[in-house]
Amino acid sequence: MRKPSVDEVAALADELSITLNDEEADAYTQVVRETLDVFSEVESRPTPRHPPREYSYRGRTPGYQPTASEDPHNAWITRCRVEGAETGPLTGMTVGLKDNVSLAGIELTNGSRVMEGYVPACDATIVTRLLEAGATITGKTNLWSFSSGAPEFGHVRNPRNPEYSVGHSSSGSTAAVAAGEVDIGIGSDQGGSVRMPASFAGVVGLKPTYGLIPYTGIFGADPSLDHVGPLTRSVEEAALVTEVLAGRDGLDPRQPRDLSVRNYVEALQSEVSELTVAVLSEGFDAGGGESDVTAAVADAVETLADCGVEIQEVSVPMHDRAGELSVVVALYGMGQLFRQHGLSPGFDGWYDTGAIDYVSRALAARSSDLPATVTHAILVSEFLRRNYGGSLYAKAKNLTLQLRAAYDDALADADALVMPTVPMKPPAFGSSMDLEKMRRTGPGFAETVNTEPFNLSHHPALSVPCATVDDVPVGAMFVASHFDEPTLFALGAALERQTEQ
Repeated sequence: MRKPSVDEVAALADELSITLNDEEADAYTQVVRETLDVFSEVESRPTPRHPPREYSYRGRTPGYQPTASEDPHNAWITRCRVEGAETGPLTGMTVGLKDNVSLAGIELTNGSRVMEGYVPACDATIVTRLLEAGATITGKTNLWSFSSGAPEFGHVRNPRNPEYSVGHSSSGSTAAVAAGEVDIGIGSDQGGSVRMPASFAGVVGLKPTYGLIPYTGIFGADPSLDHVGPLTRSVEEAALVTEVLAGRDGLDPRQPRDLSVRNYVEALQSEVSELTVAVLSEGFDAGGGESDVTAAVADAVETLADCGVEIQEVSVPMHDRAGELSVVVALYGMGQLFRQHGLSPGFDGWYDTGAIDYVSRALAARSSDLPATVTHAILVSEFLRRNYGGSLYAKAKNLTLQLRAAYDDALADADALVMPTVPMKPPAFGSSMDLEKMRRTGPGFAETVNTEPFNLSHHPALSVPCATVDDVPVGAMFVASHFDEPTLFALGAALERQTEQ
């Protein structure tokens, strides 16, 4: 490890507003050099080969980029084939992984040209669980660059209506499922990126309770917002995949120590006639919402009454302002994560040292090639850090505790909340958040008004197709108490049966 000169230490101190005289600069340089000897000692030790560095199912090739004729919706970045166990609950089912999920030996781009060439040396925990359950992974799917708004590998076309995009960063996994190219899509969700494309493409998407499914081995944005969940064509398949993926892995500190996995498939047969569903008024009256979309969701929800479900209404005024909290948490968190090259100090879990090293080198060489959304996050975050410390991020997180309590209060008298997943139709094909659009519309996404709040509050949320408006699908979103995914699956299955009649 290279040692700094006295001039380097003095310059660094000056940049950090620390005043040193010549004698102090010499002394600090000596101490810093000696301290770096300790770092060098740690760096020289062999990398532990505990999970997830250890992995099975090694029969895998580097994969290839499909042609346009093979990939008419531009859903894929890399096609490959990794076969899992011969028997298991997912035997015979194929999987598309969002390309921020580590699959050892297969390039991971995180949707960015900056990351091209990075090949993980490990499998994410969910990859191990999918393969052990008998699934076959058939490729890495397209996504927004660093999950943040710019599709560097091209826009994903909506299989249900080619005039529209699928929208948001799990778009490739969603399109692959909707087009029947895979049975299971894996997406990550920091503000709605599983549920929104699920709604736009007419598939089922689950953002589980925070920590239910381990995030180990997956690139994120802010550790307090990161969720990973399945995209499927039916509620039953979503429940089955959740049962496979859920549970502690001992490497992700976001997971409660007393976490237990429930029988989510069995919940599909649960009687819903004793359940109460509360219509969230703010979720239907969101600014920018389209009346034909919200009316279609309201009509679908009313059909649950035919199953004996009690429908009532509830108001959570903070819901309308949750987007502001999400902007602060996501932008500051993502910006600081980039500033530290993907490293989150204090995170008491497993670190992918190979990824951190690669990101560090890639950003040093190509930071100017980052998309506008990422550059924007870095600039905002660093300005705030230098001028206000972390106080605004901390205040937003404290307000999030109030938001979480408000939803808990609303759920005290209801088994679930319901609202449109997205109160508007999908964006036109080819639209994305570039610098010019940010100048016109600001930093947020209007589509996330109902999804972002539950990334902050950590409640589980399930999007289920419920209607079609102007030849595009519409989804209803159920939200339940923490770790009450069984209620979501029971209600989702009931709505699915009603809308299929």
